[in-house]
Amino acid sequence: MENTLGLEIIEVVEQAAIASAKWMGKGEKNTADQVAVEAMRERMNKIYMRGRIVIGEGERDDAPMLYIGEEVGICTQPDAKDFCNPDELVEIDIAVDPCEGTNLVAYGQPGSMAVLAISEKGGLFAAPDFYMKKLAAPPAAKGKVDINKSATENLKILAECLDRAIEELVVVVMKRDRHNDLIKEIREAGARVQLISDGDVGAAISCGFEGTNIHALMGIGAAPEGVISAAAMRALGGHFQGQLIYDPEIVKTGLIGESKQANIDRLKSMGINDPDKVYDAHELASGETVLFAACGITSGNLMQGVRFFQGGARTQSLVISSQSQTARFVDTIHMAGQPKTVQLH
Repeated sequence: MENTLGLEIIEVVEQAAIASAKWMGKGEKNTADQVAVEAMRERMNKIYMRGRIVIGEGERDDAPMLYIGEEVGICTQPDAKDFCNPDELVEIDIAVDPCEGTNLVAYGQPGSMAVLAISEKGGLFAAPDFYMKKLAAPPAAKGKVDINKSATENLKILAECLDRAIEELVVVVMKRDRHNDLIKEIREAGARVQLISDGDVGAAISCGFEGTNIHALMGIGAAPEGVISAAAMRALGGHFQGQLIYDPEIVKTGLIGESKQANIDRLKSMGINDPDKVYDAHELASGETVLFAACGITSGNLMQGVRFFQGGARTQSLVISSQSQTARFVDTIHMAGQPKTVQLH
């Protein structure tokens, strides 16, 4: 899968990022999202594959979306029989977020990116459009920290695993009212808190790399993005756990269904009979091969954002593979037409 689709999926996220970056700072988050969706769909439909979207985006706020169940790839098109035999190709499940952090793009803030994860059919957990309590940590803490422990306990364990003082640890938390007690506990334990407004996929993945100065992600965010984070963290060997949140009283902000009981019923209709189950990265991304790709839209901890120059653009992407156990950073110059010079900014 990596040899066949590795470069292709990089180009998918690159095209989405370039399209969205043109709307950076213009205050139009839905437009930034829409153009990323269209660019991602167009590029995926040129790939020689049979793909199916199992995690789409936009359902929470009715934004444009690659919808769940949508088939993508050149061999899913109406005239596919004219140039390929679809039955010869492995079916691919795809989780996408063409513009992770739409507000970040709209207001010119750091950390937005175009992301996707792929695996064989059935290899990605089809998370409902609910929320998820998440815990991400570096590989050294894998299986030692636990989402069922308190933040204070996990910080002590994390400090021991990383051979650091708790005061040296940085925990990323989304700035939401539901996290006020969590933030207070982390600070009282002695660790430092980095608050983000959106985009917790990048924060989770940053835990898997040394040198980012991010040592944990804690708190509640969107469940679909949790699966994408889990795919990357599984390939990186990092720690990731997720637990679905179905009670509107816990979330406090955002849309999460009509009521707690209605949400439980919806989960049961999807085959999720234990709504409180804690999932690890291998359960959320269980495929034999898992690939993750991201391209920076605005600059963040891991990647620079899209930089435009006369006649083209420069992007920085990341592709992580469980197959080859690699994380590759890809620096690409996109030349539109025939520019006189290629400027390296």
